[in-house]
Amino acid sequence: MAATDATGTEPAPAGVDPTGDPLLRTRFVLPERPATFLRRSRLVRHLDQALVTPLTMVNGSAGAGKTLLVADWAAGLREPVAWLTTDTADQAPGVFWAYLLEALRAAGVPVAGDVGCPAEAGRVDRRTLTCLAADLESRDHATVVVLDEFDRVTSPEIAEQLRFVLRHAGGGMRLVVVTRTEPLLPLHRYRAAGELTEIRDAELAFTSEEARELLSRHGLHLPASAVRTLVGRTQGWAAGLSLCALAARQGPDPQAYLKQFEVGHSTVADFLLAEVLDRQAPGTQDLLLRISVLERFCPDLVNALTLRTDAEPVLAALRRENAFVHYLGHSWYSLHPLFAEILRAHLRERFPGLEPELRGRAARWLRRSGALHEALVQGAAAGDWEFATRAVVDDLAIGQLFTGLRAGDLSTLFARMTPEATGPAPDLVRAARELARHDLDHGLAHLRRAGEQLAGDGTGPAPGRLSCALLEALAGRLTGAPGRAERAAEQAGVLRQEVPAQLLDDHPEITALLLAHLGSARLWAGRFGAARSALSAVAGQPGGAALALPRWEALGHLALIDYLDGWPGRAEHKARAAAGQAEHYSLPQQSWAGTGPLVLAAVHIDRDELDEAQALLDAAAGTTPLVEDPVLQAGRSLTRGLLLLARGDTRAALAAAEVTVPAAVNSPWARDRSALLASAAHLAQGDPELAEKAVEPAAHHRTACAVAAARARLAAGRPEEALGLIDALPEDDRPGPAVTVRATLVRAQAALETGDLQTARRLLARALLDGRRDRLRRPFREAGPWIRPLLSTGRPRELAEGWLVPGSGRYRVPGRTPPLAPAPPAPDLPVEELSERERDVLRRLSQMMSTQEIAADLHVSANTVKTHLKSIYRKLAVGRRGDAVRRGRDLRLL
Repeated sequence: MAATDATGTEPAPAGVDPTGDPLLRTRFVLPERPATFLRRSRLVRHLDQALVTPLTMVNGSAGAGKTLLVADWAAGLREPVAWLTTDTADQAPGVFWAYLLEALRAAGVPVAGDVGCPAEAGRVDRRTLTCLAADLESRDHATVVVLDEFDRVTSPEIAEQLRFVLRHAGGGMRLVVVTRTEPLLPLHRYRAAGELTEIRDAELAFTSEEARELLSRHGLHLPASAVRTLVGRTQGWAAGLSLCALAARQGPDPQAYLKQFEVGHSTVADFLLAEVLDRQAPGTQDLLLRISVLERFCPDLVNALTLRTDAEPVLAALRRENAFVHYLGHSWYSLHPLFAEILRAHLRERFPGLEPELRGRAARWLRRSGALHEALVQGAAAGDWEFATRAVVDDLAIGQLFTGLRAGDLSTLFARMTPEATGPAPDLVRAARELARHDLDHGLAHLRRAGEQLAGDGTGPAPGRLSCALLEALAGRLTGAPGRAERAAEQAGVLRQEVPAQLLDDHPEITALLLAHLGSARLWAGRFGAARSALSAVAGQPGGAALALPRWEALGHLALIDYLDGWPGRAEHKARAAAGQAEHYSLPQQSWAGTGPLVLAAVHIDRDELDEAQALLDAAAGTTPLVEDPVLQAGRSLTRGLLLLARGDTRAALAAAEVTVPAAVNSPWARDRSALLASAAHLAQGDPELAEKAVEPAAHHRTACAVAAARARLAAGRPEEALGLIDALPEDDRPGPAVTVRATLVRAQAALETGDLQTARRLLARALLDGRRDRLRRPFREAGPWIRPLLSTGRPRELAEGWLVPGSGRYRVPGRTPPLAPAPPAPDLPVEELSERERDVLRRLSQMMSTQEIAADLHVSANTVKTHLKSIYRKLAVGRRGDAVRRGRDLRLL
């Protein structure tokens, strides 16, 4: 007579479930791993925690690699593993437990006889569960139970029964559920108790290195950049990577296929449509198709797009099901990029012409909600350029094409605008985009057309006219026309009264950009006080990242004003503040090409730190500036000229000065600085007459030029005339130490040449006091050989030690490590740096080689060697070969 369970019902015969159907043995077998399977050690190590915690959940979307990961891990365990692939038929508790008990037996785990077997499909006896839990708890080793595709089990009753067995089995059972959805088990309790191991979609995603290895197992060996691109497109989705690899192998150029494959018609699409989309109800399928046009979405936006009211529960359900809907937080979601591409392709096939309507609807909702950038993206994708440009102009967002983190994205977006889009708004946006890209010809043409249209009846919207005024100010700046910038700023001041205050508050970059353009135009015109006022208002304006670029630019221009006024310390402080702004807000790489780095380079040149200056100029040369205005152009040319002159290349320095002159017609300071550079180069070439002629026009109203002219007269042997120029310096021009130190040195040299040694020493000491705070070494190096004897003894030597000449010295530059080398017996002023070829010539001089022998050895002409010798003598302040060799040895150049 057959045994019965506790209810008196006969259990099902061996090998069949309570319904009488045979138990399918394939559901107890670990899935085979394909030859291309990649074992990922980081995930295996995480899974090893499953041997410690009662419950482990591997939760991921379709094709995420969950099953193969767990199967590979289970195959390597010493502990017995009962594997069960669940089925939708397992909703009946009796059937589910019949299969689970059989999975234990199939894994070689003996099940006590008193456990029995369910006799009814719809229920399982409590005693069966109790006996099973007690049997597992009594074992010496834990039994690992893996329930694959557990998302198919949706019965709360079965979930509660599993929880009961797991709880009472103690350490005798380790349950691993592999699922696409959140199981009905009380995960929060296990999580709070530290008894849950979790692996989710984000962790299952392949890294670039893992993807490279996976692709190589498919026979694809791709460069790292191609792998990263594919990982970005698939977001590391395992099935996507494998299916792409399989398809790419069929084509002649796998790398090109992976870059350009049409995801809507591929094996990837077939997989996602079958595994994700087709599993949804028709209404949910329609919703997914429609929201595929969105980069991100919330329930209200989805409802507006689909004209329904139940988006919130539908999205929550899709997220729970891991249906390639990702939760971003704060009720916002996004679709997996590949899934979205596939859905858009099918949207176009099923509903031709619907996509632009959906995007237009989304654009208007997003604009009303304050998400302007996303609204512009949708409007542009819909081809509605009238909407997109009006949104930029009417919302006063024109400044975002120049500042903000998405300026580049907006420029790319409007690059697709068709010629058919006409009117003030499209032309204003075109003008802004072209001016931001330094295309003056096209930008100014669009601006002129927009201005004419807005001025037609004078009743255009105030935001549009204010946007036009902003671009007019920029045009004045870029073209070196300060009057145009002033008129635009005046007009903007009137228009601000007509624009809603809230709109101005939402876009502080408009005011900041306007002041930055005005300040730069005033700076170009030489109106330093007015420029400083406008620029300081920008530099001190709060506003976070939105105003970081205008603040950075204003600080750089303020630093330039300080430098031009002769205050290198103040200039350095502001330039470094600008650099700190760029670093803090991670501003674009183009920020390295602004005025701030140029000012720092010029300060380094004044301090004779030529390598540091060269590094800054090299970094700037490799980037495109954010705004290419005349101030930056002149500053770049002049700073390069100063460095060339400091390195002894007088011809190139003169060429830099000549390049600056044509652009400097409307800029007094640029014209004067160009003259100063030319004068210094002529003086270095031994031509004091040309040196004086270069600066003579400005010598009576610019102190720096008067000092340069005085130096030229001294070099020409006219010390009294030199002093006359210095004594007649304009009283209203009060420059900083970079100019006054040079003026004092001229006085000292003139005193020395007239025989007044005591006055010369006193004036040199004053120059050293004024120059050491800012470490101004260049003026002393430029002074010539007369200064060396005066620096050897007394007060001048004491003041120069430690920063100008070697020695212990009592003066230390704050924050600077003093020179470690001991002072030589008679410290000399450091010489100008010799070029590499000049060092080659000097080394051969020390070997007693003749001019012809040096020329032959270096494969140059004798005249070239003579030119190098003249430069060496000048830099070492000597007049003969023997003295040059001795001086080179003293300075450790040999």
